[in-house]
Amino acid sequence: MLSTTLLVSQLQTNYPQFLFKKGDCFSWMPAEKTIYYTDKDENWRILLLHELAHGLLDHTDYNHDIELVAMERKAWDKASELAQNYKIKIDNNVIQSTLDTYRDWLHERSTCPNCNATGVQTEQYRYKCIACSHEWRVNEARVCALRRYKLNK
Repeated sequence: MLSTTLLVSQLQTNYPQFLFKKGDCFSWMPAEKTIYYTDKDENWRILLLHELAHGLLDHTDYNHDIELVAMERKAWDKASELAQNYKIKIDNNVIQSTLDTYRDWLHERSTCPNCNATGVQTEQYRYKCIACSHEWRVNEARVCALRRYKLNK
């Protein structure tokens, strides 16, 4: 199994268009072309490849929440391809577990705070309930607590 130093060194050599920096968590920062990683997670190798995949796929931003879920799926598909080059096995349970966090995030955001039915996103950060017509906006909430705010009509 490759050490952190060796794997990061190989990735930097193979993908010189990106910076790899040790940080507190895994993330892809498109404006900086930087992949942040930590080796404190038992799955650090596959999470690092996942963030690299975001960079290779040029994932920058999204307007609708479902687009983020799709980008995550595509990044996992690409990470699985990359893993073969580095003889790293990606357990599908890990992929599904991380995707579940995004699915749960989307479900929470789209749940009407008025009647608990599922709403639809009408524009970035805005939803409307298909059952009671209630409208709400949400915060970004990818790394903080979800907030939903009633919109005045």
